[in-house]
Amino acid sequence: MKTLTIKINERTKSGRTFMDLLEMFSKNEDGVEILESPYDPEFVAKIKAREKGLEVEELVTVNPEDLWGSIS
Repeated sequence: MKTLTIKINERTKSGRTFMDLLEMFSKNEDGVEILESPYDPEFVAKIKAREKGLEVEELVTVNPEDLWGSIS
């Protein structure tokens, strides 16, 4: 199985056409599935930046002994 991440602008004609094509395949074929990320793209970008060691604004340090106290 291969997972691809594709960024589609649904406001364009080609983007809408591509989404229609994907939806058609996912409804008719067992081998195709559309997965949408439940995460905010800005949040994902911050996580990826931290993985690369880049500084991110609004960095919060969490104490694993007191999770709720750390984030409030």
